[in-house]
Amino acid sequence: MPAMRVLMISDVFFPRINGVSTSIDSFRHSLAELGIEVRVVAPHYPAPHADDGKVSRVPAHRVIFDPEDRLMRPGALRRVLDGAGGRFDLVHIQTPFAAHYAGLGHARRHRLPCVATYHTHFEEYLHNYVPAVPKGLLRALARRLARSQCNALDAVIVPSSAMAETLAGYGVSVPMHRVPTGIPLAHFGDRRHRIASADFRARFDIPRDGPLALFVGRAAHEKNIGFLLEALPHALRQCPGLTLVVAGEGPALPALQRQAAALGIGARVRFVGYLDRQTELPDCYAAADLFVFASRTETQGLVLLEAMAAGLPVLAFAALGTREIVEPRRGALPAPQDAEAFGHEMAALANDPDRRAAMAEAGRAFVAEWTTEACAARLAAVYRRLAGANTARN
Repeated sequence: MPAMRVLMISDVFFPRINGVSTSIDSFRHSLAELGIEVRVVAPHYPAPHADDGKVSRVPAHRVIFDPEDRLMRPGALRRVLDGAGGRFDLVHIQTPFAAHYAGLGHARRHRLPCVATYHTHFEEYLHNYVPAVPKGLLRALARRLARSQCNALDAVIVPSSAMAETLAGYGVSVPMHRVPTGIPLAHFGDRRHRIASADFRARFDIPRDGPLALFVGRAAHEKNIGFLLEALPHALRQCPGLTLVVAGEGPALPALQRQAAALGIGARVRFVGYLDRQTELPDCYAAADLFVFASRTETQGLVLLEAMAAGLPVLAFAALGTREIVEPRRGALPAPQDAEAFGHEMAALANDPDRRAAMAEAGRAFVAEWTTEACAARLAAVYRRLAGANTARN
């Protein structure tokens, strides 16, 4: 029998693809190796998905302003949690919507410690989804809600020191623990994917020997992919054979495709859609020569670590959570936040294989400090400390 049981509740999980889903799945499997059984409670989605016996699905309805997501029905969520009862040592909330209030209520009814991971910097991007409301008002509301929710918990898990500083600035006073999501190094650095990279290029009509810059992530407004498109014409002046691949789906994709056409770079951009994380995505990383990223709202920047594990030099904004990955300059280069200058840096990297090789070597050494095993051990230590203190109190 596992030494510890954790009830993990989230408003999002696979088949919905984003960083929260990836983090949950990564941690639950890694924690199992440490003797911690995780039960996940998440929405049901209409898209096909295969679950194991450790996932409980809750009936949910469509979110009006974000059709990719689902909102769990309160009554159904309460019944699922009541069925789980108090047979757990700790409740871990992953998202601040229905999951937060239901999870916190369940923890308090059963006198269990309750933690939450603050994955998303809502202050910086809510205006993209609720444009009718003034940006300043949305920011104030996001800060107030974050402070209220976090201070109702026993502790908060943050993926980066920058996010801890942000929450402290909001007035969050409960203990905060920095636990980033780790990555499976062997999976992204597997030689088999390097062999398959030529097939990936052929599949998407990418020149076999031309330099390839890659972005991986949700095609959403907050990812600032449009900036990369603006930078590409400047890069092409110095590196005419460069191709930019955008791997991901999301609400901004049609606008991005129109932008590429308007900039006259449609032939140099490939929008390849969502790629399966276990098979296609590692092949995509292996096919690329450098990784580019312009988001200013990441609380960690997991894809940067994946790219570095695959041997790609990274050119990215050092903003919020990505600072801890980019600023050490161990395989990553802090990028200028001007499209022309960014394009020049992109071309310079694309034209310099020796520099890319040196950055790739440094990046692999750096990312070895961010393994799934190491990060899971840190989270397990937080769990056990809180559960032990709770047992002593009760």
